[in-house]
Amino acid sequence: MFAIVSITTANQEIKRSRFVATAAPVMNMEAAKEFIAQYSVADANHNCWAWRIGQNYRFSDDGEPSGTAGKPILQAIDGLELDMVAVVVTRWFGGTLLGSGGLIRAYGGTASICLQAAETREIVPTVAMRIGVPFSDLALLKARLFAQSGVQISDERFTGSGAILGVTVATSVAEQVIGNIRDLTSGRATIDAG
Repeated sequence: MFAIVSITTANQEIKRSRFVATAAPVMNMEAAKEFIAQYSVADANHNCWAWRIGQNYRFSDDGEPSGTAGKPILQAIDGLELDMVAVVVTRWFGGTLLGSGGLIRAYGGTASICLQAAETREIVPTVAMRIGVPFSDLALLKARLFAQSGVQISDERFTGSGAILGVTVATSVAEQVIGNIRDLTSGRATIDAG
């Protein structure tokens, strides 16, 4: 899966109707709703939209015939394997009816052009860990964690006997990292993965 990095727009004119797509990264449903409200244009004929965040998704045809706008926008999102994204496609009617097939191609196509133009980054599944480590192992463990690909230390809190590290680890290397921590500290470190 991939996520877009920043807000991106694209537009096209089809039989004198103007279509403008705007896509943005969103972290949750509330952010998606806010984005849609912010980028819907009041004087346009239709503001159709779709968003996907993990397994959750929604779409709206905003007055267009059912299934001709929101669903094609969502299909454009899914077709590019995108997640955590919202797209609004705004239409100003140009006087010529496009028919169901024409609307599907127009909304889905405009969304697709916009999303293809967006800069993306791969979404790497991660697991959060809390690692309790004595002072005697702390410096070496931190050095090894910093050197490990797919590992990021997010916070560090000191205790009377050592430190507790907050660590984010790519799921693909989590077992290896846990094994390395146990080996490096001879089992003295405590690991809470969840």
